[in-house]
Amino acid sequence: MQRTFFLCLLVASSLSLLPKARPPVDQRKFTSNVVEDLIAQYQEKMQDEDLATLFSNCFPNTLDTTVDYFNDSQPFPTSFVITGDITAMWLRDSMNQLMPYVGLMKSDVRLQKLFLGAIHTQAYFINLDPYANAFNFNATQVESRDDQVKPTPPPLVHESKYELDSLVSFLKLSRVYFEQTGDDSYFKSSQWIDAIRTVIRTCRLQQRGTLEALGDEDYLFSRQTTTSTETLFSGGLSTPVRRCGLVKSAFRPSDDATLFPYLVPANAMLTVELMNVAKIIRTLDNETELYKDCVLLAKEVRLAIEEHAIVNHPVYGQIIAYEVNGFGGYNVMDDANVPSLLALPYMEYMKKDDPLYLRTREFVLSNYNPYFFNGSAAAGVGGPHVGINYVWPMSLIIKAMTTDDKAEISQVLDTLKDTTADTGFMHESFNVNDPTQFTRPWFAWVNGLYGQLILQLATEHPDLIFKQ
Repeated sequence: MQRTFFLCLLVASSLSLLPKARPPVDQRKFTSNVVEDLIAQYQEKMQDEDLATLFSNCFPNTLDTTVDYFNDSQPFPTSFVITGDITAMWLRDSMNQLMPYVGLMKSDVRLQKLFLGAIHTQAYFINLDPYANAFNFNATQVESRDDQVKPTPPPLVHESKYELDSLVSFLKLSRVYFEQTGDDSYFKSSQWIDAIRTVIRTCRLQQRGTLEALGDEDYLFSRQTTTSTETLFSGGLSTPVRRCGLVKSAFRPSDDATLFPYLVPANAMLTVELMNVAKIIRTLDNETELYKDCVLLAKEVRLAIEEHAIVNHPVYGQIIAYEVNGFGGYNVMDDANVPSLLALPYMEYMKKDDPLYLRTREFVLSNYNPYFFNGSAAAGVGGPHVGINYVWPMSLIIKAMTTDDKAEISQVLDTLKDTTADTGFMHESFNVNDPTQFTRPWFAWVNGLYGQLILQLATEHPDLIFKQ
């Protein structure tokens, strides 16, 4: 009797407690046999049933639910990828949502076309309005709102929050596609070249100081709101800055207004992806000047980060500031959304064992970061977007992806599986004391990022997730 009880207990403890929550096969938006094969392999190999269930739910979530439109019958395919519970396509989100499948492109031509279709769509959007962060599928989706925006957004624009990382996301998506496929057919098109030129031109305009651009403002945004992060200071100008080589970003990747417009993580990502996309441009005919423009801007911005964004903290010494203004003012904090200071190695800006990064990381994961929260269920980085005591799983995943400390990674994995509120998916954020209080039940970016973490661990630390 006692022996039977313990055998039953052992079997019960090995069973998954999280639900298998993918939509039925006939309701999935996009299917890849290569993705399905990988899920099956990992389900078999992973030692923790809950982590395996999370992987099978989260890894394909973008393909299952957010590929709202895909057409590969044209000379170049077109893809429209929504964020999840918001039916618009964010430049940043759609790039990040596709990142988990980068390494599988070589084995799946249709997956390649999905990537190329997203690049094609993003290039079209950037040429349409480089200051918009999100776009609708068609003009009939336009919502009535009281935003005061210059320049006036075209009807396809869903939101006109200028975010530097949106433009950089287009560069990164182009880069990873070229690295994986070697296909430069679309990159020779005038549409893609024009989009790159638009990115460079926009960055150059956004290097100007406030007084330098006064009277000739290329971008203004103001909104009637009770939430301060939803509008910009000074009638849509944002807080004043002085030219210093960095590029302004009116809003953060959280879609919140910047305190100081020189957003350092976005500038760091810009330097990386400008140098990467320059490698594509160098292979094209008659684009020597555009190649030089990319390299020059990248070097200029990197130097400006070194000169203006490394600051002295009274506890942690030299660290990297989150935002600066060119006058000597800086904001020390970090936000969960990528690009972030915590994600600098993930963005390939610096190595994860760099002493400057390690000091910055220690600050970010401490109570000296105003948006680091510690509760009974979790500890991690949040941000002003959802408020106090809400941690973003995105920050936990990035924390695990930027360390080789196995104990730290294992703790993150445990926290992730314990804070899904039994849904089997990641969320935008959750309360550090009660994970059943969460925001956005359908947020494909963070689901995909969890998939990326598992893929990374399979290569770097397979003993943490796979059966021996």
